[in-house]
Amino acid sequence: MAFLYASVGHGGASGYLAVMALFAIAPPVMKQTALLLNLGVSLMSFIAFYRQGYFKWTLFWPFALGSIPAAYLGARIPLADSTYKQILGACLFLAVIRIVVTLKESEPRKLNLGIGVLAGAAIGVLSGMIGIGGGIILSPLLLLFRWANLKEAAAISALFIFVNSVSGLAGLKTWIPLDQSQMLYWLVASLVGGFLGARWGAGIASNTKVKWILALVLVIASLKLWFV
Repeated sequence: MAFLYASVGHGGASGYLAVMALFAIAPPVMKQTALLLNLGVSLMSFIAFYRQGYFKWTLFWPFALGSIPAAYLGARIPLADSTYKQILGACLFLAVIRIVVTLKESEPRKLNLGIGVLAGAAIGVLSGMIGIGGGIILSPLLLLFRWANLKEAAAISALFIFVNSVSGLAGLKTWIPLDQSQMLYWLVASLVGGFLGARWGAGIASNTKVKWILALVLVIASLKLWFV
C-alpha cells in the first residue's frame, strides 16, 4: 500500500485502513495507526516530487491554512463505530475513483484563495474524524477544477497529508497503547514501500494494472465496512 500510494503523492492511510478493516481491527487503533504510518510515507513522497520540481507553494498554503486547525478539531469529534465505518467506506470509494479515472491534462485555472481555505477546512474536519491525511479528497479536487496537473497534485497532496496527519494525531483525545513490535514491522514496511514508490511515481508514469489491483482492494474493504 505504501508503495502504490506514495507513487501518486499519498501517504496511504486509506489503504492501511482498508487492510486493517479486512482483519477487523478496532476503529480507534485503525485511526491512530494509519495516521502514524502516514507521516513517513507522505514526507518521502513529497520530497521525491519536490525534487522533480512539481510542488507549488501558492496552491498548497490556502488548503493547508484551512485544513490544519480543522483536522485537529475533527480528530476530537467522537464517532460511533458504525458511523465511522460508513464514512470511511465512502472515502475509500473516492480513492477508487481517484485511482482508476484518468483526467485529461489541460490549461490550469487560478485558485481562488477563499475557496481554497474553505475546501481545506472541510477536508481537514473529515480527515481528522476518520484518520486520514485528506489526499484522496484533495487530489481529485485539484484535478477536477484544473488547479493543478497530475504530478503537481501529487506533490501538493503529499505535504498536505503530512501536515494534516500531524494535526490529527495532536487532536486525538486518547492514545491507544499499540503493540510496539508489531508497529515496528508495519513502520519499516511502510517506509521501504514509500521510499521506493515515491521514487518510481515521481519519475515514471503509473501502471494500469497496479491501479486496478489497488482499486479492487479498496472496493472489497469498502463493502466490508458497509455490510459486515
